[in-house]
Amino acid sequence: MVRPIYVFAGLATVISCSSFVGGTKSQADQQKSDYEKSTKVKRSGVNVTQLYNDTCAKCHGVNAEGGGGGTQSLLTVDKFDEKWDKPFFDATRNGVPTMGMEAYGDTMSDQEIWALVVHIRELQYKAIRPMTAPKNTNGVFQTQYYKYRIETVVDKDQGLKTPWCTAWLPDGRMLITNRSGYLTVVKGGKVVSRVDNLPASTEIGQGGLMEVAVHPDYAKNGWIYLTVADPKEGNRREAFTRTYRGRLKFDGDKVTWTDQQDIFKVPIDNYNGSGIHYGGKIVFDGKGHIFITQGERGNGPLAQRLDKPNGKIFRLYEDGSIPKDNPFVNTPSAIPAIWTYGHRNPQGLAMDDKGDLYDTEHAPRGGDELNHIVPGTNYGWPVITFGINYNDSSLEVPWPTADQKFKMPITRWLPSSATSGLRVYKGSPFSKWNGDLLAGGLAGKVIDRVRVKNEKVVERETILFNLGRVRDIAIGPDGFVYVTVNEPDIIVRLVPVQ
Repeated sequence: MVRPIYVFAGLATVISCSSFVGGTKSQADQQKSDYEKSTKVKRSGVNVTQLYNDTCAKCHGVNAEGGGGGTQSLLTVDKFDEKWDKPFFDATRNGVPTMGMEAYGDTMSDQEIWALVVHIRELQYKAIRPMTAPKNTNGVFQTQYYKYRIETVVDKDQGLKTPWCTAWLPDGRMLITNRSGYLTVVKGGKVVSRVDNLPASTEIGQGGLMEVAVHPDYAKNGWIYLTVADPKEGNRREAFTRTYRGRLKFDGDKVTWTDQQDIFKVPIDNYNGSGIHYGGKIVFDGKGHIFITQGERGNGPLAQRLDKPNGKIFRLYEDGSIPKDNPFVNTPSAIPAIWTYGHRNPQGLAMDDKGDLYDTEHAPRGGDELNHIVPGTNYGWPVITFGINYNDSSLEVPWPTADQKFKMPITRWLPSSATSGLRVYKGSPFSKWNGDLLAGGLAGKVIDRVRVKNEKVVERETILFNLGRVRDIAIGPDGFVYVTVNEPDIIVRLVPVQ
């Protein structure tokens, strides 16, 4: 019998199979059963766009512009606000008799009704997006508090290939991971070397060489952390996210990765050939812990299971050992490193000065999330979601039932921005942004500034739009906002203009 092995602190910790299967139903088994029950709902293969055109367009217009039957346009900034999510759903489900709108709850599932709301949101976005992008006047962009210009830091002639993450050494040299498998060292905007002897990684879809995180006390200990899509031995087309730490040895422009230690690796039977949802972000809390995100690798139900690593945020000591106060450390069958679960693909992770942890994560088509991360909490994927299927069919509804103890997001992006990269701003150049979250989006080609108080959004604006696919955001030693961009593969920074 093969026993699953989790690597913590560079050692193999063996978890016996008896902890996964026993005479009584474990918490993980119960969660699997609850998920299976929750998905036995009314289904159809309806095309949402066609459903809207057949059912709603005659009054609301093909583009939600209104007109037929005296209906008003839905293409206003106010109506695009997420506060209208539930009212739109309720009006469609229950009808609005005073306006001559019939109830569709008897002929459509709740999933189909929510999908209609998603379609309306997509129509609104197309009309409203130009109104909400920052104004550009001769290369100077206007936001609520600042004007800024964009400066190219590392141009496309420097050989970057799908750059994924940026970090700095104390001497000002910049480290850039490239998903294709190499770590570059940059000085003065020029790539001066590639790091030799890196741990193996494989580029499968969204995975490859991903995060680079310089330890806050690097000047004392020299530690640098990496996440990679770790290739399965004997089959490089199967992988799973793995975390290492090591040091850099400099000999002139020659740089070598040394002193490698395994921080977190999952059992090999979890590896698969899926090209999606690797997570891979790392955050230090300044108290000796690190947090690591892991996507569900395209297998949504596993995000609800505590005996599987998919769709989780993990908390470890910096050397990879397990804190005894982790929420599931004494739960039979649970992976003891789990901090939270029920995630889809958390590709943004950040902690503020108060120690509050936030993530941004991809939903399917519509409904990317900003979450406040609370230990032991279930974030609901795939039982609830604000999104629909990519093939234009309905999926789930976004609100839990009374018996589903899921934590709702602080806010959602609908349509999806394909969230990727999240930072808490701290610095003097944009001091009025201090404490605000800067959230990037790949497909949306955006950075949104989000101010949160008591888990409520009190300010939100788009500060960058349409430069390219925003892969990551970093705050440089100079306090400027650095943006890792794909298509084109460049690094830029936002610099305030007086």
